[in-house]
Amino acid sequence: MQNTNICRTFGSGVVQPFNGSSFYVHSNCPFTLTRFTHNRVECDITTWRGDNGLLAQVEIIINKIRTVLQNGSIMVERKRFGKRKKTALRHLVLFIHIFHYGIYTKLRSSLLPLSVTWHSVPGGIDTVWVELEQELSTDMTGLCGKHNLPGNKQQLITESVLADDTCQTRDPAFAMNEECRMFFSYTLDCLQARTPHYIQLCEENIYSYEKNKYIGCAFFKEVVQQCGNSSYAWNIWRMVTKCAIPSCPGDLAYVERGAAFVPSCSNPNPRFSDQDLVSSCVCPRGKVLNDHADGFHCVSVSSCPCVFNGKSFSTGDIRRTKCQSCVCHSGKWQCSENFCPSRCLIEGQFVTTVDGKQYVLPGKCTYVASQGLNWTVMIEFSQKAPSLKTVSLQGEIIVFNCIDHALVFWQSSMYVEVHTSFGMKIQVQTSPEIQLYITPPPNHPSYIGLCGNSNNDTTDDFTTSSGIIENSAQPFAQSWSVDICPVNIPTCTNTDKEIFADEKCSVLNNPTGIFAECHGHIPTDHYHTACIQRTCMCGSSLQQCLCVALGSYAKACASLGVIVGDWRTATNCTLACQKNQEFSYNVQACNHTCRSLSGPDPRCGLDSTPVEGCGCPEGTHLNEGHICTAKAECVCHYYGGITPPGSVVIDGRMCFCENGELQCSKDCGCKNGKVCVHCAEYPVNTAQKTCDSLSKPMGTSMTCDSGCYCPHDQYEDHRGNCVSLDNCTCVYSGKVFSAGQLVKTNCKTCTCGEGQWHCKDEPCPGKCQVYGNGHYQTFDSKWYRFDGHCQYTLVEDNCGKRNGTFSVRVESVPCCDEALTCSRSIILDLQVNAVCFCDSCFSSLKT
Repeated sequence: MQNTNICRTFGSGVVQPFNGSSFYVHSNCPFTLTRFTHNRVECDITTWRGDNGLLAQVEIIINKIRTVLQNGSIMVERKRFGKRKKTALRHLVLFIHIFHYGIYTKLRSSLLPLSVTWHSVPGGIDTVWVELEQELSTDMTGLCGKHNLPGNKQQLITESVLADDTCQTRDPAFAMNEECRMFFSYTLDCLQARTPHYIQLCEENIYSYEKNKYIGCAFFKEVVQQCGNSSYAWNIWRMVTKCAIPSCPGDLAYVERGAAFVPSCSNPNPRFSDQDLVSSCVCPRGKVLNDHADGFHCVSVSSCPCVFNGKSFSTGDIRRTKCQSCVCHSGKWQCSENFCPSRCLIEGQFVTTVDGKQYVLPGKCTYVASQGLNWTVMIEFSQKAPSLKTVSLQGEIIVFNCIDHALVFWQSSMYVEVHTSFGMKIQVQTSPEIQLYITPPPNHPSYIGLCGNSNNDTTDDFTTSSGIIENSAQPFAQSWSVDICPVNIPTCTNTDKEIFADEKCSVLNNPTGIFAECHGHIPTDHYHTACIQRTCMCGSSLQQCLCVALGSYAKACASLGVIVGDWRTATNCTLACQKNQEFSYNVQACNHTCRSLSGPDPRCGLDSTPVEGCGCPEGTHLNEGHICTAKAECVCHYYGGITPPGSVVIDGRMCFCENGELQCSKDCGCKNGKVCVHCAEYPVNTAQKTCDSLSKPMGTSMTCDSGCYCPHDQYEDHRGNCVSLDNCTCVYSGKVFSAGQLVKTNCKTCTCGEGQWHCKDEPCPGKCQVYGNGHYQTFDSKWYRFDGHCQYTLVEDNCGKRNGTFSVRVESVPCCDEALTCSRSIILDLQVNAVCFCDSCFSSLKT
């Protein structure tokens, strides 16, 4: 009957050690239940009983972490957790797990093969189990004794008591009890020859506690559970003992043997084995607990809500950002791929790599921010303050004044943007401090520098200039400094500045403040820390430094399409504009200058994140003097010069400048839908007016030859027709292919689009792997890190149904150094007749 891996104490003092014996202790003194050391990890469990016979306090010390159970609450290292809530209690600190287990609560250690389970009732704890997953070959002391060793009852009590002047240990006393004798008349097939001993235990347990039903019922319940599957055990014991059925909240119903982990909207199909059948409160068949709403309500899985940022969403609700769209379906979010390009952020000395790793630069030096085959982005810090002084883009193919290679322009009065011909985008905030944002070229993962690379693997972001991966930011960053870079990590030593920073930066975390709209999309932790440090270390204007730090979070939100509102007014960070310009949080450079009226504006159509700053109000354009003016007052730009409004003769043709646009006589005799291009009227790169030119390298300068060409936004295809960009043709092996046609070659599928071939690799078999301290790779080759210490499903094929054919579950197992994970426990469940296949390893990280 007794499991030798479990030690129990229940009722008013019944103890069942690991060796299978049982005895009664009548005492209000503290006792060592068990104490041992295993693999250099110490365990010490102590119990105290109150005057009502129930356990008043249980103290569990594992690896020097103290957990105290008292008055229905749990305190771990002085952090208190309340009484049982609807949602499962889950706490993890240094490999200690605490969670609900049916009507019980369980503490499980990952450093020891040990778990402690208890049941709280009004007035204390009526049951405690200490379970070992393996037999320990170590000295063990306490009431629980050791495995397979008889242990003298009086010796165990004497060696385990922690007596003081205020407590007493008494000899057990008992009197004949009809309830006990009636109960054990039904257990003869289970207890057999031990029945008289258990009758005496029952009478000792109840003696003087007859009015406390929890004392007797805890005893009867333990015997029933240990008797296993006897017909008596689960059918009539409550009727015989008059022990009431525990009440369950809401829609839940009590069962004597049910799921230890109740199916819920968060986890509708928890895995459990026979050992996990315990007394529990469960939902009716076919229902799960809605753990995303108040109360204890059971619903069908299809009615489960989804949760995001603490808010519930019903099935069919859609949540969108600029980068992603998610639909709630049966309690789970089904999200599209993240289609926003990743960026590297250098905001003061705070860096976020392209893959999302965050660190602080160790010194105010000159660094290589990012470097590719033919380009290098350099940054130089100011020696006066922890902010950037200069940003430079260098390379063989980069000439800033040459529009064929890089388009450089002011997006607003605060931001300069650089768009290169090879796809890299650089955004520089110029005021009030210089900050740098780099979007690397697509399909070019082989770049290096402070920004790391772009392979969705943060483990190699600290690759030094010598090619080795460092473990910390300091040696990594120093390897990318141009000269010797002394460590100069800024610290805050001014108390007044620290108080100011702590108070003002708290606006980021205010759940009802101006930034609250973005909390569900971007956590504030990193930005709040950076705000305090940057403001506290500010050399001149604290308010200005504060505003720069707050602006970094607002900008991150805007990049996802989340507009937080007029945060500058709310935080006293308003900006004044020069001349007649106006401030806006979404300044558009496209078609907002007089020059843009004279021809197509190359800044239009660029994928740029919203920027703030000063610009011209709607209906006005910026002229050469940086003044916003009406169209009628704009000069006209043409290939070779400018001309004021009115009539003018250019290249022997009569032209007229009106509203910034130059209109000249047109007579070229063009056919087949082509139009006449006069280079003096506006510059057009006529060399790029064919579909064939779209796939060729760009020239070093613009070429404009007057003549007949396809209209604006159209190109001459390989058949001589004018078509839109989307309808441009492609050539392969001398054959002409229309837009959308496919060609398969070299294990790739290539599609003709916009005059170029877009090729994708054919799908290849993938593998999912997990190694080290929580490193995971999905079947889609996406790497991420999650250092959890629970049991997780690595892959399964139930596809949301209950008739799956296999699953693989993994669990971290700590090694000799309790802070590290050395190996993993792997559980493989197999059946036959596979029907479908789905797995968590296909899920890539999404924003």
